Amino acid sequence: MVLSLTMAAQDSRGRVLMLFISLMMALSCASGMPISRQRLEVRKHLQRLNKPALKSIKSPDGDIIDCVHVSHQPAFDHPYLKNHTIQLRPTFHPEGLFGESKVASSPSQKNSTITQLWHLNGRCPENTIPIRRTKKDDILRASSVKRYGKKKLRSIPQPRSADPDLINESGHQHAIAYVEGDKYYGAKATINVWQPKIQQPNEFSLSQIWILGGSFGEDLNSIEAGWQVSPDLYGDSNTRLFTYWTSDAYQATGCYNLLCSGFIQINSEIAMGASIFPISGYRGSQYDISILVWKDPKEGNWWMQFGNDYVLGYWPSFLFSYLADSASMIEWGGEVVNSEPNGEHTSTQMGSGHFPEEGFGKSSYFRNIQVVDGSNNLRAPKGVGTFTEQSNCYDVQNGDNGNWGKYFYYGGPGKNPNCQ
Repeated sequence: MVLSLTMAAQDSRGRVLMLFISLMMALSCASGMPISRQRLEVRKHLQRLNKPALKSIKSPDGDIIDCVHVSHQPAFDHPYLKNHTIQLRPTFHPEGLFGESKVASSPSQKNSTITQLWHLNGRCPENTIPIRRTKKDDILRASSVKRYGKKKLRSIPQPRSADPDLINESGHQHAIAYVEGDKYYGAKATINVWQPKIQQPNEFSLSQIWILGGSFGEDLNSIEAGWQVSPDLYGDSNTRLFTYWTSDAYQATGCYNLLCSGFIQINSEIAMGASIFPISGYRGSQYDISILVWKDPKEGNWWMQFGNDYVLGYWPSFLFSYLADSASMIEWGGEVVNSEPNGEHTSTQMGSGHFPEEGFGKSSYFRNIQVVDGSNNLRAPKGVGTFTEQSNCYDVQNGDNGNWGKYFYYGGPGKNPNCQ
């Protein structure tokens, strides 16, 4: 009797074990590789990205900010940067750079400072840079370890083409202002900051500057900076500062923030990919950030400045082909991903989620848009065009006045009675 019970128990355990093995094999097949190999790839990638920290700060939003020595940052994994001497400051700033408040001008508003949420719990020491720690779950949300931190293809607005087939194929929609037809050595804008709602985790909404060189083919060069909400990339719906670069139209080169080698950060105050705080409210206080990207006329590197006080770092010119010389187009504006099937439209918002005609305090804006010319001067752009693929989903309207210079309102709710 005891023997039969023991055999029954063993048989039961055997069935459970076989079920477990079958489940593991099914999961392994679904991921396209053996589980142990996937774990190993994720672990190795985490080790590459998360450099040893001299100090770590827990942000109220759950992020961990690691203070990494400036010489140990991910940029120096690049083979061309092994013996690179860090440029601690740009040789030249663009002429005509003027100070701006960090909260939109309105008689009823007091001046306030926009910052990053992790600052509430500490700061990084000198000679370190703050890096948002990558977690295992961040990588597992990506389509593959190799594609983690990279944009999908076809995510740059092409003002000459509003072909519906192209829109449906790319899934990206835009509302932008742009200039072309000259050589550009940088761009600047003050960008209204919001927290747009995202319908699907694999969609995002962003507002940024594009510095573009080359054609819209496979050799496109792009430097991008602004704010974004991307649940897929960050695991939440916070509004975050970001950068991006590519030298081959998003195929193999480049990434968001510091998620690959390339961008060299020198600033200890601002973390790429960290949450921006505070943000604008509908009919409430309006907050904005100023971003400047320009080419150092002596060294040739592309620098980025955040606000009036923070020179963040630079993209070495050797990363690019066309942008090693200059940009041929500048774009400012919003972008969303529409991943809805069967021709339906996403309800993911762009900007504030409201159309441009609603104006200040309700619609999102870019103000004081400028370009850097061949003499390293900031100036108002000439011949600004606007573009959107579907104006009944997301729209753009530009203007010009004394305080805001050249500006535009943009954005929208996505799906609505006129946008199905």
